[in-house]
Amino acid sequence: MIERYCTEAMTSLWSREAKYARWLEVEVAICAEYAEAGIIPREDYEAIKAAGSFELARCDELEKETRHDLMAFVRNVSERVSAHAGREPSPSRWIHMGVTSYDVIDTALGMMMRDSCTVLIESAERLIGAINDLDHQHGHHPCIGRTHGIHAEPITFGHKLEGWREELNRHLKRLEANRTEIAVGKISGPVGIHAHVDRSLEAKICARLGLSADPSSTQIVARDRHASVLCELAVLAGSLERIATELRNLQRTEILEVQEEFAKGQTGSSAMPHKRNPWNSETICGLSRLVRGNAHAMLESIMTWHERDLTNSSLERVIFPDTFQVVDFMLHRLTRILSGLVVMPDNMARNLRLMGDLVFSEHVMVALTKKGMTREAAYKVAQRNAALAWEGNDFKTSVEHDPDVASRLSAEEVEEMFSLEHHLRNAPK
Repeated sequence: MIERYCTEAMTSLWSREAKYARWLEVEVAICAEYAEAGIIPREDYEAIKAAGSFELARCDELEKETRHDLMAFVRNVSERVSAHAGREPSPSRWIHMGVTSYDVIDTALGMMMRDSCTVLIESAERLIGAINDLDHQHGHHPCIGRTHGIHAEPITFGHKLEGWREELNRHLKRLEANRTEIAVGKISGPVGIHAHVDRSLEAKICARLGLSADPSSTQIVARDRHASVLCELAVLAGSLERIATELRNLQRTEILEVQEEFAKGQTGSSAMPHKRNPWNSETICGLSRLVRGNAHAMLESIMTWHERDLTNSSLERVIFPDTFQVVDFMLHRLTRILSGLVVMPDNMARNLRLMGDLVFSEHVMVALTKKGMTREAAYKVAQRNAALAWEGNDFKTSVEHDPDVASRLSAEEVEEMFSLEHHLRNAPK
């Protein structure tokens, strides 16, 4: 992922240096449990633990020969352990013994994805905090609710915020479930048959790394787990896009109920100095498309030939780090937008009154229905008076003088029908 859309927290987990450090952690954990089981001498494990390290430049050099990044890494670590030990037989002979490359790669990947879910949970919690702060400051402002882009009925700004908050709370639960499901490793060897490492030893190695052992791995951990995580990230990105799209619409010139913070000296347009574009919100919307595409690619990688093939490997090198980076960036960016959002309650009030009292038409229908009219008849009464309003008449005045209304409702009941406070009486709850 280009640096523009990276976060420090995700980079610390997905950089090449971080990935190789996880590989080393897995290799050392295997040797640690070998030593506990008496399979290798304790002093050899201590030597591996003390000198086990790698150098990316040397790994690159070795990979030109091996054409296998994990094997180049193992050779590099073995070289450094041998040089430090200075004795024969070298303790390095135990490194990567009885395991296959994906025992290391997939186990490390389980750790990286587990920790990435934790980062996203923390970022989502900060976003919820920004929503709560915004709700506390501005949630009470009345505004117009819209369906199909058309004025519907009055709501409060807090009603929008509540929906966003509850949606993100659902994502927190799904991320927590995904974090648990993806926190698995495998030390089951080629094709997963446990030829050299029995299940109890595998479980101990995984536990040392904070993982559960996959109960039935092949040469890899089955990719349904990984696809589930990527699909959740796509759904999360969709929710962030929903919020960002609403913010974009509310910033339209003819609506202008909110506005992204505009810093002194900021450029909105290279050609039009007056422009203040919702570019931060637009960035979120654009990146959500990338996340959805990556989720689709991972869905295609659930299927592998027999006990494994290599079709998943190349795309995972791209979509795992990129997707986690982008989603965390989106969470951070939306938090920044909402933390600095300029809310314009006067414009909300202005827009709320654009259609006059037409937005209370449902109250007319409901009140007449309660007085004995059929719903269909009450609907027609409200609709015919609404039609007069579209022609320029005042809706409330027309309703007050309608014989079907005047014969059934008192003046006080009519006033209640057109009361914004009455309409929003349950909103704070």
